[in-house]
Order: sequence, then C-alpha cells, then structure tokens
Amino acid sequence: MRLGMISPYSLTVPGGVQNQILGLARALRKMDIDVRVLAPCDGPPPDTGITPLGNSLPTVANGSIAPLAPDPSAQLRVIRALRDEQFDLLHVHEPLAPGPTITAIVLKQSPIVATYHRAGASKSYEYFNKPARWVANRIEVNCAVSEEAATTAKQALGGAYEVLFNGIELSRYASTTTQQHALTIFFLGRHEPRKGLEVLIRAMQFLPDEVKLWIASDGPDTKRLQKATEDDRRIEWLGRISDEEKINRLQRASVFCAPSLGGESFGIVLLEAMAAKTLVVASDIPGYSKLARGGQDALLSKAGDSTALAKTLKTALYESNIAETTIASAFSRVQEFSMKELAERYVEIYHRAIAQTPAVPLAKGGEFFSQAALYVKKHKMK
Repeated sequence: MRLGMISPYSLTVPGGVQNQILGLARALRKMDIDVRVLAPCDGPPPDTGITPLGNSLPTVANGSIAPLAPDPSAQLRVIRALRDEQFDLLHVHEPLAPGPTITAIVLKQSPIVATYHRAGASKSYEYFNKPARWVANRIEVNCAVSEEAATTAKQALGGAYEVLFNGIELSRYASTTTQQHALTIFFLGRHEPRKGLEVLIRAMQFLPDEVKLWIASDGPDTKRLQKATEDDRRIEWLGRISDEEKINRLQRASVFCAPSLGGESFGIVLLEAMAAKTLVVASDIPGYSKLARGGQDALLSKAGDSTALAKTLKTALYESNIAETTIASAFSRVQEFSMKELAERYVEIYHRAIAQTPAVPLAKGGEFFSQAALYVKKHKMK
C-alpha cells in the first residue's frame, strides 16, 4: 500500500498533532507500509519520508495560533505531489483546516481516511457549514481521537466517527535519567490563555521557595508573563525545546503540570509524562480526565483556580506515597496507548476504506493535473 499522510500544520513547529503524524508514520513504516507525509515545513523536514509544502502562516484557530499553509503556493505543491506520487490512499489529519488537507479532499484522487483532533466550538464549522459538509462527504472513513473530538465533528458535519486514541512511542520515554533532587514543576505548552500558564504562575505564589518551575515553548503571552515574573528566580524560561530535551526534562522533573482551561480533545502530553514516569497534575477538564483518571493516574485540579492548583501541587510534591501510587497506575494506564497498536488499527481502517470505494476511475496523470489547474484558477490560486 502506498499511503499519503497529510498534515495541515508545519512539522517543524512543536505540536501534538504534528507529533502524532510523525509517530504514526514511523510505526506504519515498521509494518512495511510505504508512507509519505505531505506537510508545511519552516526549515528542514524533521524526519525522513516528508514532502515539504513550503512555510506556514500563523493563523488564528481554536483559540490559538496554528502554523497553517493556506497560501496558493502550498496548494500547488500539494497538487503536484498527488499527481506524481499516485497514492493508493490518503490519510488527512484535521481535514477541514485551511490548506493542504482541504485541497487534497476537493481534488480527490484516491480513497480518504480522515482524523479529527480538535474539540470544542468552531467558528469555521459554523460559518462555512454547507461547504464543509460537502468536503466531509468525500471521505470514506472518519476517525476522531476522542469522544469530545467526535462530538465536535458530528454536531457540525453529521456522519459517523470511529473513536480511536492518540498513540505514544513508549520506548522513547523509557527513563535513562536519574530524577533530580530539586522539587521541579515542568510546563510545556503554547503561552496563551487556554493553556492556563498564567494560572500556574499565580499558583507558584503559594508554593515554598524551594520549588522550581521550568516553562517551555512560547506564545503571545510570553513577554508579558516573563516581565511579570522577572524577580522570581525559581522560574526558568526555556523557550522552544527539541523532542530530546522535552523527554529529558520530563524524566528529570518532579511533576508535569497541564493547567489548561479547555479546548483539549485528548492531551497527548499527559501520556508522554505518564510514559516517562513523571507525576501529572492537570485540570479536571473532559479532554484530560477521561485519559488520566483523577486520583488514579493523575492529580486533577479545578480549571482556572490557582489556589486549588497550588494545593494539588503541594500534595504532588510532598506526599511521596500518593506520588508513587499515582505514577505506578499512570505507567500501567499508558501501556494501553501504544503507537504500534494504533498503527495496526489504522491499517485495518485503510483496507476497509479502499474496499468500500466505488469502482469509478480516479483522475490520473494529465487528467488529474488539468482538473487541479481548473480548481486553482477558480479559487484564484495562480
């Protein structure tokens, strides 16, 4: 099987969806599936088997800024890649995100499997509902990474969705590092309101001076929050970090904290911490609580409440018996989400999608490129 996997997001910008795409592609290749990933890349591709579609453009989406590629040049690269590669099947992630995924679906060349990652209300689904439903109807099998993501898509687009899960490459998180002795909290996420970083920073006011905080990544709130905390020597701002450093920090931290306020469909970063045997403290939002069960696999706190978060963090940092029991349960839980198992389930879905595709000749070669050129011209994408 020759599989084209399409990401709407730049693979060189850190993100949960991007990590899922790269990890799934690696797992599928180990099963002898010929996978080519088509995606924007702001710099050299981060892995093998990637066709870069150009740079991304920061785009407002889901209360965040997403590294999308809706520009004409990226769509032309998609068209050329689809013409040249002649994939047996396409697997598109976030199918209705502006850019490569929509282009691939509209110019449908082969059967399509789609995975929906986002959860929560979407203005684009609301404003462009009719065209969005038309695009969605061109997909053979729809999947979602959680019940919340499936509900979001179903309410906007209708149809049926198979709920799978986000996977994790467990071997990458096997601890080879001795946890440092200092009491350290690790935060990794975009610095914007919905990720709850400001709530965590306020919670630090109620924690002892010996507790340190590592803050990774960046975002629109970075400079403001850095200025507000410039006198607090306990806080270390790391900026964007590599996957290798992320894993190392997870293994060394006492606690991983995810204080998001909402809009999380799954919480892959929680799985990463659980696999690294790092205690998780997170908000009690649905996208987290169904994955990391409160009181079993993680310690959950009321979203947006800095006082409650500080109390939960104190328990995590100073109650060693609770920490040990929770870490053990979390490590057992994370085994259920292996990337290998996820890849096996997707392969079954791929074969089903191909089998149920009507025996109608798909556009090939010059015919396909001619149709694509007309599409680009119509949408003023010269």
